[in-house]
Amino acid sequence: MEFDALLLPARRATMVAQGLWHDRTINDALAACVAECPDKLALTAVQVSGGAPKPQTTRFTYRELSRMADRIAVGLARLGVGRNDVVACQLPNWWQFTLTYLACTRLGAVMNPLMHIFRERELSFMLQHGEAKVMIAPKTFRGFDFEAMHSALQPSLPHLKHLVIVDGTGANSFEALLSGPEWERSPEAADVLSRSRPGPDDITQLIYTSGTTGEPKGVMHSANTTLANIIPYAQRLQLGADDVVLMASPMAHQTGFMYGLMMPIELRASAVLQDIWEPRTAIEVINREGCTFTMASSPFLSDLSKAVIDSATPVPTLRSFLCAGAPIPGPLVEQARQSLGAKIVSAWGMTENGAVTLTRLDDADERSVHTDGCPLPGVEIKVVDIDGQPLPPDQIGHLLLRACSNFGGYLKRPHLNGTDAQGWFDTGDLARIDTHGYVRITGRSKDVIIRGGENIPVVEIEALLFKHPAIAMASIVAYPDERLGERACAVVVPRPGHSIDLPAIVEFLKSQHVALQYIPEKLVLRQEIPSTPSGKIQKFRLRELLREGQL
Repeated sequence: MEFDALLLPARRATMVAQGLWHDRTINDALAACVAECPDKLALTAVQVSGGAPKPQTTRFTYRELSRMADRIAVGLARLGVGRNDVVACQLPNWWQFTLTYLACTRLGAVMNPLMHIFRERELSFMLQHGEAKVMIAPKTFRGFDFEAMHSALQPSLPHLKHLVIVDGTGANSFEALLSGPEWERSPEAADVLSRSRPGPDDITQLIYTSGTTGEPKGVMHSANTTLANIIPYAQRLQLGADDVVLMASPMAHQTGFMYGLMMPIELRASAVLQDIWEPRTAIEVINREGCTFTMASSPFLSDLSKAVIDSATPVPTLRSFLCAGAPIPGPLVEQARQSLGAKIVSAWGMTENGAVTLTRLDDADERSVHTDGCPLPGVEIKVVDIDGQPLPPDQIGHLLLRACSNFGGYLKRPHLNGTDAQGWFDTGDLARIDTHGYVRITGRSKDVIIRGGENIPVVEIEALLFKHPAIAMASIVAYPDERLGERACAVVVPRPGHSIDLPAIVEFLKSQHVALQYIPEKLVLRQEIPSTPSGKIQKFRLRELLREGQL
């Protein structure tokens, strides 16, 4: 695989000169941890999904983490994985996820994290486009048979040579191939672990966006782009080696990957993973492990706050909760501040950049209600009109950013990189910036609905609905939801002589192997949909009608 990360070379000299790129890798950070604090607890993985009466807990010190990374790396090399090979990983927040990434970086391989909600439709595209050589998946998770799904997919994927199953029972199990044998003691280990280590500008992560133009885009990141975000992020939040980071957001999202996997190692801190979100379990984990920080979307914050109130069990070690993905309702900030005793931090970011704007710890709580924060060091933002001219404060326009953490480009899609010669990246979002430099995202020029922090690829789902024999026209728009921020509503014009209802739409989309979270949860039937004279659907009008209760 050749990675066309065209956006990196042009800005390298400037980024290094300004001290924004650190020319270090996660291998360097882990080596420093082993040298300075080898017996410190590095990773605690709490597995709720095992079906046992109590969650299963697995722990690694930094010494053990490094040794297991070496072991899995040699195991992957024995499967033929080498420099620039893609290892796809569709795992929940299990310890195997973290260790797979660390193993890949030993080899110069590239990890492709995949959300566990993805099914055949999304996976077949991503695995083919990314040319994944190895796929690592659970045998089952939440009652779904991942091994059967991937076994059925593999014959149609010519690049996919190996399917590795965590908790598998056959010869292809993760335990048999990677984590069981002491591969790090084998004669070839020293050479395998040293010959192809990536440099700071090599691509080490390939992560897909939830496609807004009909197909997902593969975002390429290096050590320099990710650490350029992680370091100022931690500084803004005053995080350090004494912190314990709880990560219940999916590791296959940039949130979990950068701040639950990479950041704790960079800080010599401790990470705690939780694979299924259960707020009562989270309270137990926070108090048992002494968690001080977590990051998640607003439904997690709402659930945790309510659980603390209902159970009368405080979480005194939790100092800050960073909330991103959608605006945080004012009453929720007030409730969470009182119930959790933690500072609620508002943030906005993108897969392409990581967190871009954060409120500060000494900001008034109102900032987290009314803004999405101000830029991190190394980030510039501006709002422009349709002609690209900067707008004055508090005027809504297109949001552009220029950041040290901007990605290397979209794999095999350089024409979509959206970055001009001056380094300004078009976020596709609408926003306003106040006189103090704080931004508020006001809408999206790209047609995505954010449901509980998860992007719904509207264009793709609409295209599928148009295939239904009873549907003449369909449009999907967001409607507000107190817990998830937004849900998806399908506005449908039936074909003459046909009828359609929501259960039929759900079953149809399931038959198309669409992830459950992407399926509309409300249906409105109409004789016509508001359109422009040229026939373009006026989604803003549909949203207005939904808000006004006229749909």
